Amino acid sequence: MANSEKITQRELKQPDAFQRVGAEARDWLIERQTLVVLAVAVVLVGGLAVALISYFSHRGESSAAKELGQALEILDRPVVAMPEGANLTPQDGSEPPFKSAQEQDQALVKALTDFRAAHKGTRSATTAALALGKAEYRLGNNDGAVAAFSEFLKDAAQNDPMRAAALEGQGYAYEAQQKYDQAVATFDEMSKVDAAGYLEGMGQYHHARILVLQGKKDDAAAILVKIPVEHSGSAAARLATERTALLAADGVKIPEAPQPAAAPKDGGA
Repeated sequence: MANSEKITQRELKQPDAFQRVGAEARDWLIERQTLVVLAVAVVLVGGLAVALISYFSHRGESSAAKELGQALEILDRPVVAMPEGANLTPQDGSEPPFKSAQEQDQALVKALTDFRAAHKGTRSATTAALALGKAEYRLGNNDGAVAAFSEFLKDAAQNDPMRAAALEGQGYAYEAQQKYDQAVATFDEMSKVDAAGYLEGMGQYHHARILVLQGKKDDAAAILVKIPVEHSGSAAARLATERTALLAADGVKIPEAPQPAAAPKDGGA
């Protein structure tokens, strides 16, 4: 029983594998978001006159998008742990690999900070704030992460599908600071926005995680049992089911799951 309890407590506090996979997916979207926007703009522009107007009015955006892509190339440089004093300079003259993930994130923070200062007010600067926030969080600079995510949320469109990712990142940063009330408020806000599929239900799930950290396991269980019903088939539903089982093994009384809403009958009431 003692061993089971030890495993349960460790599992309850560990980051979920989905969080790591989700982070990779969001990084991929961040890197390519500006390129996708530009590609769509090219398709939608019809006629030479309209194209010229678009070109001259958005030259700054196009230039910024290109430079953002160059800054994000840091993420493509490999990380290779080498003995002290080893020569990492490639023979072909390309950029050397980073010695650690921390060194890579430090370079990314500097590049994105400089980029945002040079391209204030552009959509690319807004996009860069999201990548900057994630890098700051990985470095343990939670104040910087909260600030960067806040900048993204302030400037991004209300229907931007990446708002959920920014709110999740901001919630993580508050959580790392043990500012649990702010974390819960942020995750609750996350549950209200379009989660773009892969983050569906994750706001509620993170809320429940914080309640576990606060020792409010009964309240957490009450939220977790609803997620598979309200977000059936989602990754959040799977994680909620797994964490509910861990709480049950920890002696928490699990409430009955609510019944799914009945489908409306044909022909109205």
